[in-house]
Amino acid sequence: MTYVIGAACIDVMDRACVDECPVDCIYEGGRTLYIHPDECVDCGACEPVCPVEAIAYEDDVPDRWSVFVDDNARFFAEPLPGILAPIGSPGGAAKLGPFGVDTPLVTGYPPLAERDDTRDNRAGFRA
Repeated sequence: MTYVIGAACIDVMDRACVDECPVDCIYEGGRTLYIHPDECVDCGACEPVCPVEAIAYEDDVPDRWSVFVDDNARFFAEPLPGILAPIGSPGGAAKLGPFGVDTPLVTGYPPLAERDDTRDNRAGFRA
């Protein structure tokens, strides 16, 4: 099990979770952040510091945002646009820096200003 970052992070990327993560398992895409499911130690330090409540434990993600569970894993398991091989498990985000690209799900999301509260989850997973 792991923590998952959902729609509320898209186009926000506050990064408080990155600063709080003790194992450096939160990676930066172009429009959102992704938690590596194999590197996350399930400590939960990231969840309470997220100002938009975009982070939830995998088992607590509401059905309407369940696509983000697989999408977070997909960021590491499949090649991203412009990157020939999957990221895999590099063992820490800080040494790699931002990737600047996202999964197709995130890339296809409308910009924050064009989304409504029911789709973008601005109130977070707990809404």
